[in-house]
Amino acid sequence: MIVSCHGVDLSDAFLSVSKAISNKITNPILEGIKIVAEDDTLTLCATDTELSIEKKIKANIKVEGEAVVPGKFITEFVKKLTNEMVELELNEKNQIIIKYDDSQTIIQCYNVLEYPSFKKIESLEYFGISKKDLKTIINKTIFSVAVDDSRPILKGVLFDIENNTLNAIALDGYRLAKVKKNITSNMKMSIVIPSKSLNEISRLLDDSDDIINVYVDKSTIMVDFGDTKLTSTLLEGDFVNYKQIISANYETICVINKTQFEDALERASLLSKVGQGNCVKFDIKEKNLCITSNSELGNVKENVPVNTTGKDLLIAFNARYFIEDLKANSDEFVKICFNSPANPCVIVPIEGDEFLYLILPVRMIG
Repeated sequence: MIVSCHGVDLSDAFLSVSKAISNKITNPILEGIKIVAEDDTLTLCATDTELSIEKKIKANIKVEGEAVVPGKFITEFVKKLTNEMVELELNEKNQIIIKYDDSQTIIQCYNVLEYPSFKKIESLEYFGISKKDLKTIINKTIFSVAVDDSRPILKGVLFDIENNTLNAIALDGYRLAKVKKNITSNMKMSIVIPSKSLNEISRLLDDSDDIINVYVDKSTIMVDFGDTKLTSTLLEGDFVNYKQIISANYETICVINKTQFEDALERASLLSKVGQGNCVKFDIKEKNLCITSNSELGNVKENVPVNTTGKDLLIAFNARYFIEDLKANSDEFVKICFNSPANPCVIVPIEGDEFLYLILPVRMIG
């Protein structure tokens, strides 16, 4: 194999696919990145067997061939060659010779025959969605996935697809995030995508209205970005029936300025982190929401104007959950709906149903 291309293109390709290399390596071959030189294209791919990323770049292919190179090393090395033309040559000792300017570096490669084959998507079913909407869905739900291993299915986001609509749901046992977007699809399907895969998909997305296709079968998804393809296995198991968790009626409803509320919560949480597990109390009366937090350092009392309908209420929450939910949205005002001090509340938009955040309260002591 002999191939040459510009260093910036090569570096970008290595950086993109290297995200699929696991930090927990159980098989040394998975530390590698496979490169294939064919026709006028250099294809790079990496996998941890659950997540795979493939990227193609144009190159001058003098001799076709393939090799598996040490992934993290070569990614960092080529980052230093972005202003150079780079030539890669595979010799008879299974070594890659990297040539640039009047210099060269020789790297020992892995056995290409040991590298696992990529899982291929078996279905032609897909849905189309704008890059902007998919990025929004991921960024507005991903922080609510579970991080422990007690319920593996909750370490992903549920994509519930029906009637040209995608509802994305994440929950960890203490809060739930739900985001709704329109898609192009006639399929009816529920799949759970691992949070790691969604994070890498988000990195590859921009805020454009360009439509991309997401191919789905019973165990795999593949997102086609054109010159880049990301393939991920899906999580297996039964997701929580989220529709049963969300109440249809509420006794106390507040309309509040999102920025004022967020700022007040952040100030109150600075003190609550010290000794109360980030717990803050909300005292809702007519047109005022009073936020209090206490610790051995002192106490904070924040008053935020609200437009309230329904009953007065005293209730406590983990401030971090509220702050993360508020930061995920840019609406000027949001609506917060409560029932009792023991029931979850929801944060929803003033109009429409694009998002919903549900948060369980904290039991108040004293």
